[in-house]
This record gives sequence, C-alpha cells and structure tokens, in this order.
Amino acid sequence: MRIKNRNFLSFFLKPIINKTNETLSCGYCNHSRRAFLSNCAKCIGTIGTVGAFSGLVVPTMFAAGGCLGNSKKPEADTAGFEGGVSREVLESYLNRSLSLTEFLHENNNRVDGEYSLKKEDIRLIKETGAKFIHRAIYRWKGIAALNKSEFWQYARNLVSEMHLFDPEIIFQAGVFEAVFPDVELLAIPDWAFEALDMPVEKRNFVYKDMLSLDGKYEDMWGDGGVPDITRSETQLWFIYLMGSYVDVGCEAIHFGQVALVGMNDPELAHWANFLAQAREYLNPRSRRHYILFDAHTPTGGMVVNGVSLLDFNAFPMRIKAIEGKPLQGVLEKGFLDSFYGRSMACITPSGWSCDALPYLLEFDNFGVSDHPGEYRPNDYFPWGYDEITWLYMQPVDYRKQFLKYAHDWIRKTDLNGYLSMPGSRLVVTSQNDPIVIARAIAPSELCPYGMDLENTIKEIWGKKKSDFNH
Repeated sequence: MRIKNRNFLSFFLKPIINKTNETLSCGYCNHSRRAFLSNCAKCIGTIGTVGAFSGLVVPTMFAAGGCLGNSKKPEADTAGFEGGVSREVLESYLNRSLSLTEFLHENNNRVDGEYSLKKEDIRLIKETGAKFIHRAIYRWKGIAALNKSEFWQYARNLVSEMHLFDPEIIFQAGVFEAVFPDVELLAIPDWAFEALDMPVEKRNFVYKDMLSLDGKYEDMWGDGGVPDITRSETQLWFIYLMGSYVDVGCEAIHFGQVALVGMNDPELAHWANFLAQAREYLNPRSRRHYILFDAHTPTGGMVVNGVSLLDFNAFPMRIKAIEGKPLQGVLEKGFLDSFYGRSMACITPSGWSCDALPYLLEFDNFGVSDHPGEYRPNDYFPWGYDEITWLYMQPVDYRKQFLKYAHDWIRKTDLNGYLSMPGSRLVVTSQNDPIVIARAIAPSELCPYGMDLENTIKEIWGKKKSDFNH
C-alpha cells in the first residue's frame, strides 16, 4: 500500500519555496509566502480551486471574498494548520475546545433530546471564541438518517456559515463504538471500497459482518453491538462515515472507545493499517488537507513502533466523589484510570516528537448508575451520576467554581492536558427520567436545562498559558 505525503500542501510548496529567496505573494491579496500558509485560502469566495500562486493549485475555504478583515476573529493562535499541525497550533485548538454535541444536526435529525435554539449555539461559539467544536456531528442510533440528503446538506450549510465568521474553526465528528441493524439500510458508495483498496461491490452494509466472530460485545448496547476493527465491513463503515463527515467540512474525527473496537487487535496492527489508508484518502479530500484523529485511550495512547496513530488523546475526567460532602467532587492523579500524567511519548502523525502527546479531557456522558445520589468510593460515577450529569446537578455557584477549578488543576498538574468546555451534552438524572440536553447558556423558558456557564468559560479562556507554567 502506498502512503502519500501527509503534509499535502507542503509537498507541493517545497519545490517553489526552495527555488528562490524572493518573497512570493498571493495574487488575490498580496499575502506573503509565509502568511499564505495560514491566510491565503481565506481570500477566495467560492468553493473550488484556484491558482493563487503561479502554477499552484490550492483549496479554497468557505469564506466571503477578501481577507475577512472586517469579520470578528476570536483571539487564538490557530494559523498554520494547512497540510499538518504543529504542537503549538494543536494546543491552541485544544485550549479553545467546546463540547457542542450534535451542533451540525437539524432538530428533527438529532440522536438525543430536542433543542431548537440553534441561534444560541451559533452565538455561543462566536462570543466565547471557541475554535474546536467537539462532537459536532455523529450517529449512535438512528443510522437511517444518513440516507437523507437533507441531513448532509444541513450540516454542510451550517459549517459553511460558521466558516464565513471564522475559517479556522474545526468541527469534530464522532465515529463511535456502536453499530445497529439499521445500518443495512445504507448503500456502500464506490469510493469507500476504493479508499480501502477493495473491489467495488453494489450492495448495502451487512450488520453481522461488523461484529466479532466470537460474539464478543455483540449485544453491548441491547439491540446493537460493538464493531470489530479487524472486520473489513467495520472498516468500510468507518471510512464511509469519515469521508462523509469530511465532505461537509469536518476536520477532526473522534473514535470513542478504541479498546472496545480493537477487542481483537491488541497490537493495533489493524488500526494502524486502517488509519494509514484513511489518512491517505481523506487528507487530500479535506479543506486544509489534514484531518485530526483522536480517541479515548485507556492505555495512554495508540503508539506503534514509537509513532502515534492519533494526533491527540482524549479521556473522561474521572471525578472523585468526596465522602461526607454530598455531590461534591475533586480531581486526583492516579484515581482509578485517570489520564493525568499517562499520555505516552511518541512521534506524532505530523512528524514532531513529544515526551507526552497532548490530550483533551471532557465531562463525559455514559449513562446513569443504579445508585444516583449515593456516595461510593472508587466509583466511575461520581455520586452515582456520569460526569456531565454530576456537573448539571450542582448548584450554579458550585458548578462555576468547579469548572474553573478543573481547568486550572489540569493545567497545573499536567501541561499536556486540556479541558473541553461543556457547551452541550446529554444528561439523565435517573433510570426513569428522560434524556435532556444540558447547555452552557443561562436557563430560560425555552432552555430550562441551561447551566449558566457561558461567562465562566469566557473568564477561563481569558487566562494566559503563562499562568500555568510549572
């Protein structure tokens, strides 16, 4: 299998840059050669390709004509993403991560809960200066929605709208550890076979061919199971999702619990081969010729022969309940499988080395326990709730206090870690209660589940990196 140059644009720029010391400039805006890498593509007003430099074809962004000099731009150093990502740029994105689940879903195509105040989501992104929109589009159940052209068009239009405001925002899609029988309603496109060097077939997905041959985890989700990465049908399913999300403008993919999907791949050989093929296919297809991969990595990373398969790691926060202080919690290095200090050393897919790969922590949702409100030591459920529900259950003052504490504690404990802010996430307070979507915005009649954290997020993001130097 041939693996193409990962730094796609740099591959084409290098011969031009090395031939001359003269300053090259963009024919549309006179950006210098150096500025071109981060700015020039903003200057084109339509989707397509143009020769901004003589003889060079570059991708355009979703942007209105000119350099967007009159548009509001959040202050974060995220330039230079084209064709790869430096550590500095990656960490700038992680430092402005906002979990906004299903942001790219229209209300009638949501997986969980209902929320029709899309304008509030858009306002939240713009006014906080968020750069990395975590879990913006995915399917868990309701796979049949992927057959609807309006599902994809809505997402494409919203991404385009947001990139008019800030072309550097990254939207992350989720490709999770769950598949259900209605996947068989979907036809496999020719390009999915071609991306994996497989003969093209005219057929739909086959659910049972995604599951482990020994039946492991086949009923993990009741009427659905965990796809097995060693099965070619799973790889077809994943590349279909990934390519489809990239086509609407997503530039990051989260793979959820890779240890479950890799149940039969302990040495990561199948994961390594699949992700190499995926990068080869997806990077040239994407808007800045590079896609960020991450996953929940309980072992500290996905590293093969010293090279990470992922661009960054991710994990739940692992909040520890405080005995004798109802509903209160604390973060602690070494509590259960908490990730602090455990991210592995590696060479990244972009080629730079690190003693520990940067990672993202999140207020995770994983359902309600059988003991909500009850203290138990060494419990993955703080006070019987998953992490985002635990936060939602707090009095508003403690909720704000904990968010600031968590951000600062993570940065002071391990500078490789970053906290994704809880913009929206599903919560369930008991086994008899419906799922609702808790939001960072203030509660109101239209949004009764608001957590009133917007100003706290703005305050946290106003802090400088130097505030956390060891």
